[in-house]
Amino acid sequence: MDTYTVHLAMAALVGASLVAVSAYYMHRKTLNQLLEFAKTVEREDISEGESPLPSKKRRAHHSRRKGSGYYRRSSSSLPDVSMMYGGIDGEEKRNGTIHVDGIPPGLPRLHMLPEDAVIVLASGKSGGHATPTKKSGSVMRPTSPKSPVASASAFESMEGSEDEDNMTDNSKIDLTYLHTNGNAGPNLPDHINANGEAIQIAASSMIRSHSVSGDLHGVPPDPIAADILRKEPEHETFARLNISPTGIDSLMYATLALSTISLIFLNKIFIFYLISEVPSPDEVDVYVVLQECLEMRKRYVFKEAVAPWEKEVISDPSTPKPNPAPFFYAPEGKSDHYFDMQDGVIHVYANKDSKEELFPVADATTFFTDLHHILRVIAAGNIRTLCHHRLNLLEQKFNLHLMLNSDREFLAQKSAPHRDFYNVRKVDTHVHHSACMNQKHLLRFIKSKLRKEPDEVVIFRDGTYLTLKEVFESLDLTGYDLNVDLLDVHADKSTFHRFDKFNLKYNPCGQSRLREIFLKQDNLIQGRFLGELTKQVFSDLAASKYQMAEYRISIYGRKQSEWDQLASWIVNNELYSENVVWLIQIPRLYNVYKEMGIVTSFQNILDNIFIPLFEVTVDPDSHPQLHVFLKQVVGLDLVDDESKPERRPTKHMPRPDEWTNVFNPAFSYYAYYCYANLYTLNKLRESKGMSTIKFRPHSGEAGDIDHLAATFLTAHNIAHGINLRKSPVLQYLYYLAQIGLAMSPLSNNSLFLDYHRNPFPMFFLRGLNVSLSTDDPLQIHLTKEPLVEEYSIAASVWKLSSCDLCEIARNSVYQSGFSHALKLYEFVCFSPTGLGSTTTREGLMGMIYTRQMYLISGWNFVTRSGERRCSWFTWARLISVQMLTSNVEHTAQGYPFLNVTSIFRG
Repeated sequence: MDTYTVHLAMAALVGASLVAVSAYYMHRKTLNQLLEFAKTVEREDISEGESPLPSKKRRAHHSRRKGSGYYRRSSSSLPDVSMMYGGIDGEEKRNGTIHVDGIPPGLPRLHMLPEDAVIVLASGKSGGHATPTKKSGSVMRPTSPKSPVASASAFESMEGSEDEDNMTDNSKIDLTYLHTNGNAGPNLPDHINANGEAIQIAASSMIRSHSVSGDLHGVPPDPIAADILRKEPEHETFARLNISPTGIDSLMYATLALSTISLIFLNKIFIFYLISEVPSPDEVDVYVVLQECLEMRKRYVFKEAVAPWEKEVISDPSTPKPNPAPFFYAPEGKSDHYFDMQDGVIHVYANKDSKEELFPVADATTFFTDLHHILRVIAAGNIRTLCHHRLNLLEQKFNLHLMLNSDREFLAQKSAPHRDFYNVRKVDTHVHHSACMNQKHLLRFIKSKLRKEPDEVVIFRDGTYLTLKEVFESLDLTGYDLNVDLLDVHADKSTFHRFDKFNLKYNPCGQSRLREIFLKQDNLIQGRFLGELTKQVFSDLAASKYQMAEYRISIYGRKQSEWDQLASWIVNNELYSENVVWLIQIPRLYNVYKEMGIVTSFQNILDNIFIPLFEVTVDPDSHPQLHVFLKQVVGLDLVDDESKPERRPTKHMPRPDEWTNVFNPAFSYYAYYCYANLYTLNKLRESKGMSTIKFRPHSGEAGDIDHLAATFLTAHNIAHGINLRKSPVLQYLYYLAQIGLAMSPLSNNSLFLDYHRNPFPMFFLRGLNVSLSTDDPLQIHLTKEPLVEEYSIAASVWKLSSCDLCEIARNSVYQSGFSHALKLYEFVCFSPTGLGSTTTREGLMGMIYTRQMYLISGWNFVTRSGERRCSWFTWARLISVQMLTSNVEHTAQGYPFLNVTSIFRG
């Protein structure tokens, strides 16, 4: 038995003991009070019989129990026990035999005067004294208990009846004070009894007394019962509560409070064991397999030896200051590290003579063996069933949270100063730089250049240098002819499932030469037009202030000089913004380069991509501009059409230098060699105090599920991931590992999946780490703020609340590669004395405005839908708990608490 279970058992034992002791003393105290009260009543009855009080005082003192002033409390739901056993002793002795023949069944027995007389009250008598009058032969027709009008279905109508002549004398009878318990009372306003004596009754000491109604059908009418039933419902009597508490001392109150707390505590423990069912042996096996998959991922993914919140010392928590000299280069010496490419992976040594590898990484055989293990896991039927059940449970628990806490979220968001959807940071976590502007912006820029710089030599084509004006003349176009439709860069229904046609939309007016002039950085004008266009986009981001972007720019791997060309373009055009960082995307185009004769094997591509990076890391002086540029690079991406068929790799795949055929390697083959070299590079850069680069590829947009299995092992975040909807096991693993998904529903709608079928809302409900991104604003969006357009459409179609949008924005900041200082500024940080200095430094608790931490049931911190809003590392630091094998969500999340919201998440 583990420590956590022992603690629960001890808490249950202590709570049960407290409740038992408290219940015993409370029960004994209550019995003593009841016995004392019974003895007191008995002594009063005995003393009344032995030494009767004077008539006037006795009637005033015992008017509730004796004579015509006897007030008997009755219930509409309980039988009249006292009447079943012959009424109250002494009542029959004074009043004689009680006639019960005319009382309908179900009504309380009536206390009447002697059978030969009926007391009626003449409304005209002065002083309100009762005058006994004997009236024979008068028949009173009863009415329904619920209506003052006689029921025609039960009795005949009184109209035209002969009895009307016999009832003239009593037509003015005032029955206002006929009591609903059957006793006749005088019509006196000040609570005067039958003898004219006033009885002062305080309203605070009175309780309502309701009569018992029954079925009247087939029962002979009774005059007094009829009058009672004709009374209006509001005419009810009151009886003085004769029981006065003897008092509960302070110990009693303390015991009561203690027992209440104990009951609440025991109730929570009971619910915990009731809801969290004991897993079956098969389920335990599944949980163990899933835990092994998570541990396998930990062995692969690069993780900094020193966390950012420990490495970056922030003395001023205010807005991060802009970098005054982003392109300043200070010469740095060369280190003694030596690297060598072996079997497609670069190995690093301390020096050239050293034989010990500094940063070992899993080889290809190990990786593909583990990949096939993951594929076997996601294909197992029992694991699929359990993961599907758990995902549905997560989704329903979130819906439960919405029903319970949506109002509190709305109130919390209104109380957050200067924070709403428009002024929280939103990062476009997936946008390609060549399409970062909208089509109207590009059209306006082309017209501007054609008007201002028509004689600029811009391209060398067919052995001739052409100016911008000559290029448009060759296309038979003028600036006046251009419009958005003629530009034809917007995706339409013709691009659905046609990735090739979608790529052609990068060519303005369908002309590749215009793409080379305006959307390329390695052209005759050295990318000057694209640099100016990029600066305009930067200024739009700066104007919006709260929108940020991670632009993905290509390195093709055709030659090693591509890195220096790109870095030179960035530095020379001074492309820097506090709102922008860069990712490097590598198109998977080996087969194209092979057919063109640019490369001879896959090894050439790896050399062209990674050798310059290792060179600049070991010796920054060898590539100074690249060294400066890499400070702004936060990720590495793999891009291309995933829907192309490919062969599943095996653990005996050819090495990269042996891959000389014209076929493109599989996605997982690209993923492993990019991951392995990037892992070694990051280890080397971290050891030298340089920035690191995370692996964040496109994955799961289309194609096989193998892509998502490979990125589960290797990637920090991925772009798209919509194919997770096809595999509940992988979807559950991505949830447990909180792998970021930069999803683009509008882009998917143009290429592979209709908007209404997009799994984004389902992923969000289930707690996956999702964010919204634009992908290609040039082809997809229409407005000046494409990211806000993406949020707006998602909110309208899927009915996302303002809290939902801000939580998605928080996820985008968390997934991004911006500095720790900026993330810290955007996120709420608890005091170091509260949850620890490293608990929330990574910004994992949420924005100032987004999901708040609620204290529910007085003992548990939760966010929206319980465990789903807390990342694994944060809650692991929040409290150290040995994790239950039967609950993998709590294991992965480090969140063992239960409460009103999270008990159903299991």
